[in-house]
Amino acid sequence: MKEKELITALSEGREEAYKELFNLFSDRIYNTALSVLQHQEDAEDITQEVFVEIYRSVKNFRHDASLSTWIYKVTVSKCTDHLKKNKAKKRFAFITSLFGNDNDLQHDKPHFEHPGVLLEQKEHSKVLFFALLKLPNNQQMAYTLAKIEGLSYAEVASALGISVPAVESLMFRANENLRHLLSIYYKKNK
Repeated sequence: MKEKELITALSEGREEAYKELFNLFSDRIYNTALSVLQHQEDAEDITQEVFVEIYRSVKNFRHDASLSTWIYKVTVSKCTDHLKKNKAKKRFAFITSLFGNDNDLQHDKPHFEHPGVLLEQKEHSKVLFFALLKLPNNQQMAYTLAKIEGLSYAEVASALGISVPAVESLMFRANENLRHLLSIYYKKNK
């Protein structure tokens, strides 16, 4: 089914359209949520919430962006809401356990595996994923969508509801912050 046909079928509530949507996007939604939240159960919950939100609001889809961009926007929104809800308790305790109180990456990293990471890259990827947690949420989201999910800056801008220059700025700052965090980590672990 082409995108317009799929959106029409979804708007009409056709079951086969939802099956196709799930087959096309479930892995991408889950991987995006997992990259941001770094917790499998939370990523699974967000994936379900995204599909529920799509079901509820597909009739209001405005066609000013592609279906995939809209789905990423819903995913980012759900992840952001989840982070805000849990920020005071869970996230702070988790980050503190990762990095301690001195804002440096610690040697002992909790177990986390992203399904898209090759075996030989796992150690470097774990360090990167945990360094991502140190970034402000907007930098983390932009970096995850652009570098991990492979979206263009225009798609990231649409998903985050910001301009392309704002995405460029977020990416520049995210790269600078990651470079700093990773250099500290690797100097300590030579």
